[in-house]
Amino acid sequence: MNKIKALTLSFAIAGLSACTVVPGGHVNDIDRNDAENAFDISEKINAMLVTPEVINALRSEASSAKINGDLDAQVNDYSYIIGHGDVLNITVWDHPELTIPAGQFRSAGESGNVVHADGSIFYPYIGKVKVAGLSVTKVRDLVTERLSRYIEKPQIDVSVAAFRSQRTFVTGEVKQPAVLPITNVPMTLLDALNTTGGLGPNADWRSVVLTSSTETGSKEEILDLYALYQKGDMSQNRLLSHNDIIHVPRNDALKVFVMGDVEQPVTQRIDREGLTLAEALNNTGGMNESTADASGIFVLRASTQTDKLVDVYQLDASNGAALILSTQFELQPMDIVYVTSAPISRWNRVMLQLVPTFTAIRNLSDGIDRFQD
Repeated sequence: MNKIKALTLSFAIAGLSACTVVPGGHVNDIDRNDAENAFDISEKINAMLVTPEVINALRSEASSAKINGDLDAQVNDYSYIIGHGDVLNITVWDHPELTIPAGQFRSAGESGNVVHADGSIFYPYIGKVKVAGLSVTKVRDLVTERLSRYIEKPQIDVSVAAFRSQRTFVTGEVKQPAVLPITNVPMTLLDALNTTGGLGPNADWRSVVLTSSTETGSKEEILDLYALYQKGDMSQNRLLSHNDIIHVPRNDALKVFVMGDVEQPVTQRIDREGLTLAEALNNTGGMNESTADASGIFVLRASTQTDKLVDVYQLDASNGAALILSTQFELQPMDIVYVTSAPISRWNRVMLQLVPTFTAIRNLSDGIDRFQD
């Protein structure tokens, strides 16, 4: 019977090593040797402690107030280009017979010269004039040159009475999505968003998409309006042109994940004001004071370095004063915040898992003893 008892205990211990120590579901392991040879993740980790120097380095990488010399030059050199559908108003001074009066109930747009589908207008004496693709000043020079054959030293003024040929689109999470006309006043991205009433409450400020048409096709840019509005980074502003599309997405993807030994692990959104590590921990109810390891607060972030997979930042808050650093550490979308448990807590959890098995073994042993008796 002692052999039976020993054999039973052996089976129980084998079951303990196979099942009890590793709780939860089970998936068959792959060949670890092959996996480790194919992908050594330790070489892909960039680990660092959260210190004032690290926080300052991260801040220096963030956007700050900048000027945009290219944009300033484009605005200064801007000239509206006439297109199909525009309406021109041509005035020849001292020759009222050549100027169509607007009348009491007619606007300048209704009484002006419409640019037809072939890009031309018709004007007395000079007939059809190709104006599409020209600026107002060039049209004025062209009409003046041709009228000079019939009128001595004509004085001519040309203006656009109605802008109908060019437009830009503002869509997504803005207060008033709209189609905005391109006019003789240069319109920037900032102007367009202000015209539509600004961003909505669920807008993703950091991932605004500007789609522009180029000679080779369409081009997409991701622009950071948080940097533009909050930091004054004018490098995020653009001069808009015909058929540009501004799309402001929702902030559904602006998430961080708080896991580990906290009171309530949750997924949190980053609002327009940003989210610090301290705020993320506080929103979960804080660390579990009885079991968490204050020296093991980690932030895992996808690395921007091509030879690294993840950047790991560790905050050692075992000295409570170091928690002030968490108020200065700005989280980014898809960051993972993980709070580890203290070693004694992990040991206690293992023991809690072992107690039922030890109890079952003892009961089995007692049953065998009674059977032998």
